[in-house]
Formats: sequence, structure tokens, C-alpha cells
Amino acid sequence: MTDGAEQGSCPLRVTVFGPFQLRAAGGEQIVINGKRAQAVLAILCLAPGQTFEREQLSQLLWRGKFRAQARASLRQTLLDLKKQLAHLCPDLFESTREGIAIRAEAVASDLSELEAALASGAYDRVCELLLAIGSQALLDGLDFGPVFADWRSARCQQVEQRLSQQIERALSQDGMRGLDHARSRLRDAWSQRDREPAAHGHEIRVAVLPFATPPGDQSLQLFSHGLFDELITTLGQVPQLRVAGRGSSRQLDSAAGSATDAARTLNVTHLVEGSIRRQGRTVRVHAGLVEGRDGCRSWSGSFDGQNDDLFALQQSIAEAVTQELGEVLERQISPPAYRRSTANKDAYSLYLQGRALTARAIGDGVLAKAIELLESALRIDPDFAACWTALAEAQVYTAVYTPCLDRLGQSARMAECAMKAIELDPGQGHARAMLGIHRWTENDPVGALDLAHEAYRLEPHNPEVVLRLGSFLLYIGRTREALPYIEAAVDQDPANGRNHAMLSVAQLNLGNLDAAIRAGERMVDLGLPSMWLAVATAASGDRRLAVQQYRQTMKLMNKTMFPPAGSRPLKGPSLYAFWQIAARGVCSGRAVDRRVYRAMLDHLHASLHDPCDTSIVQPAIWMGQADLVFRTLGAQISPANMFCLMSLWADLEPIRQIRLDPGFLPFAERIGLVAAWEKYGWPDLMSTCGVGD
Repeated sequence: MTDGAEQGSCPLRVTVFGPFQLRAAGGEQIVINGKRAQAVLAILCLAPGQTFEREQLSQLLWRGKFRAQARASLRQTLLDLKKQLAHLCPDLFESTREGIAIRAEAVASDLSELEAALASGAYDRVCELLLAIGSQALLDGLDFGPVFADWRSARCQQVEQRLSQQIERALSQDGMRGLDHARSRLRDAWSQRDREPAAHGHEIRVAVLPFATPPGDQSLQLFSHGLFDELITTLGQVPQLRVAGRGSSRQLDSAAGSATDAARTLNVTHLVEGSIRRQGRTVRVHAGLVEGRDGCRSWSGSFDGQNDDLFALQQSIAEAVTQELGEVLERQISPPAYRRSTANKDAYSLYLQGRALTARAIGDGVLAKAIELLESALRIDPDFAACWTALAEAQVYTAVYTPCLDRLGQSARMAECAMKAIELDPGQGHARAMLGIHRWTENDPVGALDLAHEAYRLEPHNPEVVLRLGSFLLYIGRTREALPYIEAAVDQDPANGRNHAMLSVAQLNLGNLDAAIRAGERMVDLGLPSMWLAVATAASGDRRLAVQQYRQTMKLMNKTMFPPAGSRPLKGPSLYAFWQIAARGVCSGRAVDRRVYRAMLDHLHASLHDPCDTSIVQPAIWMGQADLVFRTLGAQISPANMFCLMSLWADLEPIRQIRLDPGFLPFAERIGLVAAWEKYGWPDLMSTCGVGD
């Protein structure tokens, strides 16, 4: 195994996780002509310096040819590779009559770099490499028939087992003890590799659709909500399944388009759908498993239960669906663990109603009613841990999505609920993630990230938890580390606009403008404001279109957005004038437009009930108004404005002027960012703004 210095001097660098890529030491990509030539090089680069038998290589890649023909094809391929790469490495191969190897000193790969970093104890680098590799399989995309596929699968398993042993060894070393944050980051980064799907080239991805009920039967509709909710939670506990998030699944049902359309939208292989009917005192549930590929039903079943036995009925359906998935896919799937949230039917009914309203979030009095229902449930059963978590969520949504006059008080109430949930059930990962939000309001991002990492350890397949960890990393400027978590949340909950908003910002921060615009367009398709799309479009150079996109946010006023707390909604010409000034100030690129909007923001800061309102903070960042950013976020972070932190880390003018301002580091230290950087790593862009770690 070569060390980091030797790898840095190698004339060739290759990527073996995912599609094979070859680059020169300077970074320029080298295109290898011929699929089998690429495969020969890729196979040899899996283990530089180790001899590979010519016979096996020729049979893997030229299977079906006569032995002599296959050997001759291999010889010619090696000659072509030597000729094409001679200017970079004149002595690339070590060959004998029976075997061939690529010189260890000639090539470095992402696999060899990862193993070298593990061997040397460079765990920050290990985390970076694991997150960059993600769940990509070795030599993905190479296909030369079933014999090659079997060989590749066996090699994948060998590599994954070897890496797993090295990771476990690293986590158990004395040097890692006492460094809980380092252990947590390494464990989280390793968990990003979905080893079984990576090795086998497919995974079981399931979406639960809301069960159909007769119109007007409110009690059955509540039971349907509960069954939907519990099936997602219960199936999500099965390690071999990936279950689409509630936010996306709730938007679709079996009547909305075809099953294949729903599966495509949710990015799943199978759908669980059904209907609920009442027959006297019996509740009958018809459930089915539908192939997302063609819409064919591969299994269906009926289940009967009484109103007083809903938990057992839900468990029966979850077990049956899990078993059928295993049989259909010929996989051994672990049955879900038994879950029982409360034994009280009335408390459970109130909980379901509160959860349903919280999911809606937007609407006059919706969240207030949700809180009322959840608090009623807890008066009946104060030990209902999941309900405390739901109440915490409703509290924080109130602070974020309504013109709340006491956001900090609302956040404190949320924290109390989250801590109660954790006290009753230490496995409540989502409660920890929400408690992390309150830590931000206390200028304690270290505590927030500690909680987010622990939440992810407990619930790694809950998209709410995954996105929260990604967003917290985004807030401190660790965009490259944040991106895999955000992408995982989008992958699991693809019809949730908030996930695409985070993805758009992350891609913009990394300079990937096309990807930022695509995510922004999807976010708008899902009903969120178009401001982030407009900022990405402006960065791409199309400022006229960006102004139009930003101005479209006006149409969402009082729908997905509310006026600042304590102020009246704008109407008519005043509304149009405000958004015209805002759109030009942020997106036109003209200094005069920026000055006009800056003056307006200064006035709002002096006159609004909440001088740190998002409507002030976010545009101030986009326009590089450093003094106002420091007077708002530097004065008070709230659940409503903390997401603005993620926009500080785009390497664009005039945003970078905030990081270049002499007051930036004192501001960062005041709100706890410097402490977070010292523990979790400095931002990707700090060297760009002239500050080193």
C-alpha cells in the first residue's frame, strides 16, 4: 500500500468506485478507447502491483471466443494501452507469460487512497473520501455477461468486507476514544455506503401510498392516516428496505396517475397501496404490492380487525408486506420489530389528527389546531413519546411558518417537548434533530451538530433526520460534507420541495450552476418560492430571467410565505413595487438597484417587530450587506432565520464580500461558528476569503 506522498506523485489517478475514470496527475481526464480496454485497466487498478492471470482476464472479457483468440485480443489491448499512455508512464505494466500487473508506483485510486488514509489514521480525509464515494459500487457500468457479473460481485464483497474491518479497527483504537465527534463522523460517513445494494446492483425501494377510504367516514380516514404513518415507520425499520418519506408519499395516491408514474416520481421499485372498508364493527383492509416497473400487482391480501385492535392490525399488514417483498425479490428480509406507540385509542386518534395538520403546516390556524390536538392526546397519555416528538415538530413549524411574535419562546417550548420525548424513549432520533434547532438559537452549533449526528445514528433512513444533519453542515460551510446527506434526503423524499431547496443551495455553493438551477426548478414545481432559483439563474449570467423568477415569489405571498410578524400583508401596487425592488436588488447586478433595496432593508430592520426577520436577513446575504447580516444573525438566530446561514457559503459576488469583511470572524465567533469549525472542520471556502485553519 502506498502512502499519501507516493500517491501524490503517481502519474495516473483512477476512480474505481462508480464509473471508471482515468486522469493524469494534473487532473485532465484521459479517454480510453474501447470498453474492454477500459475494463482491463480498471480491473488491474483494483490492486496495483498484484499480478492478474491472463487466462482469467481473457475469459472474463472475451468469453465465448476461442482461448487463443481471447488471449490474442488481450495482448493487443495491452499493447494499445501501453502506446496510448506511454507519454505519461512509459513502463506502465509488469508482465509475464501467464500474468499481468500494473505498477504500484504508476497509479493511485480512490480505493487505495481510502485504505492509505485509514492505515495512517487520517480520519478527516477518510470521511471526505467516503462521502465523495457515497454508495457507488466498484466498476459500476461495466457489463460483460453473467460470469463477469459474478466475479465483480465477489470482488465487491471482498473490498467491502476489508473496508468494514478497517473501519471497525479504526473506531476501536485507543486514539479514537474520547473523540466522540470524530467517531460519530466516521461512523456516519461509513453508513453512507449502502453495502448490500452496492454489491448486488439493486435495492428494494418501497413507497406506501395513502389507503383509500369511503367519503365521509372520518373515523376510517383517521385510521387510514394512522396505517399509512405506521407502515412507513415500521417498514423503515427493516434494514433491507428503503422507504420513501411521508412528505412525498402523502402527495400521491393510487388515484393520482398510474402506478408507474407514482413509482417514477417517488424513485421506488414497489408500491404498497390499498383500501379500507367497514363491515359492521369490523374494519377490513385490502393491501397490495405493486411493481413500479409495469404497474402489475404481485401480491394482495385482506386483513380484518376491530377498532380496539388497530396496532395488531397494522403490525399484521407490515409483516405480510415485508414477507411478500422478500418472496417476490427472492431475498431474506428481516421482519419489522413490533411497535406500539400508545395503548389508548382516543390518544392515538388525536395524535393522528395533529400529525396530519402538522404535515399541512400552511394555513390559517392549522398549526395552532395541531398543537391543541397533540396536547389533548398527551393529557390522556403523558407517556406517549412519539406524540411529544410530534408536538415538538408542530411547535417549531409554528416558529418557522407563521408570523409568530415570540419565535424564541416557541423554540424553547419545542425543546421541552423534544427532551420529554427523549426521556421517555431514547431512540427518538427526530426529537434530537429538532432539539438541535434550539441549540442554534443559543449560539451552540457544536451542540446542534452533536445532536444531529446522534439523531442520524438512531434514524439513518428518516429523511427529516438526514436532511437536518445535511442542513446543519451546510450552515457551518461544510458543503461538500453536507451534500451526500442532502442528496440522500432528496433520494428518499423526492417530492418534498424543501429537500430540493437545500440541494439547490448546496450545488450553488459548490459552483455547480446547472445542477443548482435544476434543483431550483424542481423546488418551484413543488410549490416553493422561486428566490433560490432566481439567485442561481443570476449567477449563470441570465439576469433578466432571474429578475422575473424572483418576482414570481409575489404570487406565493400569504400561501407558502407569510408577512413578517406584526406587519400587515401588502396588496395591489404596494405589493408589486416591493417585489420589483427586491427582484432587481438581488438579481439585476446593478449597483443602483442594490443601493435602493439595501436602504429598504435598513428601514425594515429599524421598524419591524422582529428586526432579525428572514425577509431582512436572506436578501442582505445575497446582496453582500455584511453590516446588516452581522446586526441580524449576529444578534439573534431563530428557527425561522437560521436557514439563511447556508447562503453565506456561495463563492459569488457580492456574497463573498461578507466573508471578506473584517467583522466576519468576530461575528462567526460570537454565534459559535468558530467553535464548530474547530471541532467539525473549517469551511470549504475559508481559504478563499483569506482565513486559514
